Amino acid sequence: MPGSLMLKLGGLSPILLLLASSIAYPIKPATAGCEAKSCGRVTNISHPFWLRDPQQPPCGRLPLFELSCEDGLPVLVSSYNSSYYLHDIFYGNKSFWVRNKNFDHEGCAIPYYDIRVDLPGFFRVSAVNTELRFFYNCSAPPPIYTAKIDCAPKATFALAGGRYADNSTSPPSPPNQCNTSRAPVLLRDGGRERSSTEDIERLLKNGFLVDWEEAYACWECRFSYGRCSHDDASASFVCICPDGRHSPRICRSKSNKRTVIGACVGVGGSVVVSLLGLLFYRREVRKRLISSVPLHRTASSGSTSEQDPEFGGGLYVTQVFKYEELQKATGGFSSSNQLGDGGFGTVYKGICIPHRINVSSHFPPPPPPPIQRRVEQFMTEVRILSSLRHPNLVTLYGCTSRRSRELLLVYEYVPNGTVADHLHGPRAGVAGLPWATRMSIAIETADALSFLHAFTPQIIHRDVKTNNILLDDSFHVKVADFGLSRLFPVNATHVSTAPQGTPGYVDPEYHRCYQLTDKSDVYSFGVVLVEIIASKPAVDISRRRHEINLADMAIAKIQNAELDQLVDPKLWCQLNCEKIRQVAEVAFSCLQADGDMRPTMKEVVEALRGIEDAKGVEADAMVKEDERLLMERPAYSPDAVTLTWESRSSTSLSNNNSRSK
Repeated sequence: MPGSLMLKLGGLSPILLLLASSIAYPIKPATAGCEAKSCGRVTNISHPFWLRDPQQPPCGRLPLFELSCEDGLPVLVSSYNSSYYLHDIFYGNKSFWVRNKNFDHEGCAIPYYDIRVDLPGFFRVSAVNTELRFFYNCSAPPPIYTAKIDCAPKATFALAGGRYADNSTSPPSPPNQCNTSRAPVLLRDGGRERSSTEDIERLLKNGFLVDWEEAYACWECRFSYGRCSHDDASASFVCICPDGRHSPRICRSKSNKRTVIGACVGVGGSVVVSLLGLLFYRREVRKRLISSVPLHRTASSGSTSEQDPEFGGGLYVTQVFKYEELQKATGGFSSSNQLGDGGFGTVYKGICIPHRINVSSHFPPPPPPPIQRRVEQFMTEVRILSSLRHPNLVTLYGCTSRRSRELLLVYEYVPNGTVADHLHGPRAGVAGLPWATRMSIAIETADALSFLHAFTPQIIHRDVKTNNILLDDSFHVKVADFGLSRLFPVNATHVSTAPQGTPGYVDPEYHRCYQLTDKSDVYSFGVVLVEIIASKPAVDISRRRHEINLADMAIAKIQNAELDQLVDPKLWCQLNCEKIRQVAEVAFSCLQADGDMRPTMKEVVEALRGIEDAKGVEADAMVKEDERLLMERPAYSPDAVTLTWESRSSTSLSNNNSRSK
């Protein structure tokens, strides 16, 4: 036993030393000059930025973040190659808006060099910027969709589109055709096509967003309700506490007592440190026991029975966060950390020390659905995600207890928006997503859904849509939002339930018959496939009446051999016409009115991979029969609904596969 105890205490020694040094370190008194400064309309200049002001004592002087006030705007002093006006600072997401001073004067200022932020390790061009590419000294016609810059000293063309990657160089052009340069710009109106010199100049003058890296110590300081700063004398980080005092790391209450305890530690350190170590050890063990208690579904009034297919049975383990911890992580659920709205609540960005960046899905109070239903939706998502591991499914880090004051889910942070954002939303550039990226998104999404359908018990997502398909910085897929999902009983062919989902994506057979099957997800994925090739939203009331629903529009266009009126025009230029047609036919087979005639998600994955590998002839031939069957009967006709659920073969996208339910 003594040996075991020594090992436990020995393992704590680094923590104890850190604790002792933190307690013994005296907190410096506050100094003046650390308040937020202003320059013109920028009124929130504070750490890590600081304003050069001879009339005020310096505070928080990190040289790379120095600003000077010129013409009523802050100027970033340490930008080596260019000077940048700073228009605004967004402390919530660690970014700031700048514009190059070279583009501020009248005249045609075309950058025949790459616009970069030359402060490696601290600043990087934000991923939300769009790349504005310039082509000049061309020996052949420039790429299509480019705009000619009339005022340029030499023949110059521009094209806006795609994500600006700060760590790369100008993309290569075909040999001996054009020289290129590029600049990051903000497309603030959804990425409409630019075609004039004035538009290009306006984009350059509007500027772009830059992210900065913040020290880990600053997160700790903010967590303790302190304000990050910099001690000029020692050239080190300091945390300014709410009472105005300076601490080397974090703010603690009762600072005077800590100083006395620190002195005692210096005199009789071994006894005090041992006692603190034992107390710390016992507290940590207790916390770990509490946080590792598995979540499980218990009987309660009004709860569903254990045979309810919505939940199944058994235990599932996930980390339990305290509500207060997540409240701190998101800055009190600050609007500056709000990312958007999920299926059942608001989504926030936060940092949970010592966890990495994550997203908290916040289920707000009124107006809620019935309490029991909210808890069931919450427990469903926890149960499903805590038991799944797939590279294209979002990772659940933990949640609050279902008895917490509010229900919160904590996910990994997926930084690059949704597929909808990039197809027809705020991140959609003029050039659009390249075909290879769209194919990768389609295959990875299909693979994730196929994985869910193959799981035991089978999982039906029930809300497949482009807004629930997240993208990381490399445009890899993370399928999210499992609040509506269903766990199927083993050997069940369907579950009878009221239709739920998003208009435009809901399986019409599910909507008519109230019978949910795996083919309901297949239909929704068919709509996603159409969005991927058309760059159009699933529902758009500005379209003509019979084309408001994208699925109806796609079926009509394919049946009438008018695919060119459906597909995003920018895709036809990428020499992928045959593959696009084959993907459209796969989507067509997924959208068949009779669920039994749709392929399985596994068959869809195989067909899409065959198309990507330039072996799509087989898939092409197999969907011909599906197309013929649909063209011979009206889509969504009530007369065509089959309400019998006996075993019957289904049309397959693979060579000699027929599937029975």
